[in-house]
Amino acid sequence: MAPSLRIGTLVALLSGFASATAWAGDVAGAKDHPLAGRFEGSTIVDYKARSFDEAALLRAPIDYAALLDRNAPEERSGPEWLAVQGKLTEIRYDIPEHRSSLEVMVNYQSFLKSNGFEIQFNCADSACLKGNVRDPYVLGQLIDTRNGVSTSYFDHARYLLAVVDRSGAPAYVAVITGEDKERTTAFVRVVETKAAELDKIKLVTASEMKQAMDRAGRVQLYGIQFDFDKATIKPESRPTLAEIAKVISDNPGLKLEIVGHTDDKGKDAYNLALSNRRAASVVSDLQGSFGVARSRLTSRGAGVSQPLVPNDSDANRAKNRRVELIVK
Repeated sequence: MAPSLRIGTLVALLSGFASATAWAGDVAGAKDHPLAGRFEGSTIVDYKARSFDEAALLRAPIDYAALLDRNAPEERSGPEWLAVQGKLTEIRYDIPEHRSSLEVMVNYQSFLKSNGFEIQFNCADSACLKGNVRDPYVLGQLIDTRNGVSTSYFDHARYLLAVVDRSGAPAYVAVITGEDKERTTAFVRVVETKAAELDKIKLVTASEMKQAMDRAGRVQLYGIQFDFDKATIKPESRPTLAEIAKVISDNPGLKLEIVGHTDDKGKDAYNLALSNRRAASVVSDLQGSFGVARSRLTSRGAGVSQPLVPNDSDANRAKNRRVELIVK
């Protein structure tokens, strides 16, 4: 006999109606996402919502041992991951006592299917992993990265990824559930895909770069964008790169150090390595695409070590993610 549905927030996608609920005991400012709902009686213990961000969603079994061999446990660039951008919501729930991981997952799966979602990937325990390391708790470390309780998914870890098309803009829901003795946890990530608002950054011209460098010896740039978790420069970065090349061409004695900076998402060592690769990519592109002499450029990554502002809000994190030009 099929279990009764116990997801407490109802969603009617076809009518456009959705409700979101906050309950006593939830962390401040938290609420359910209307596309995912809440298992009956659960409490929100962690919550994050961003109007635009990127996320990597697991869509196939992952080889965690291979990540460890590369000293890159936070890497999310392989084919097992689906990189998406849009409105991001992440919610962790404490599930009521005596409710199993299986019961919670079956309810989420039924709820999502009944609201038009297609299940793209689901798995349980070691089937979610491949290679030599297949302990269920690893799945939690890969997906629920802000969870300080490493044993939350120690037993009966289960995962699903579902998608629904909303007028040509897919929405994704990823759910992981697991048990630690008598405690059950669910972590829900929702990504409502959309394009970024591209009018938020003003192009810094070559003359403006030179003025800033004359005044302070450096300039902060936000117009160079990279693919998620990679050092690949996005096409929309071309105008800023062209202005950098111009300021170098217009000032024959100018030599620059290109410095990459990140926010505090992820571990420091990983961010440092990523910022190094990204700064090097900028140098490589200036050489290969714009003909800038290698002798006039150096690069390094600073990771999270030199924030302009505290990493305590989405707006501040955006200010800290940047490329900096320093006069040598």
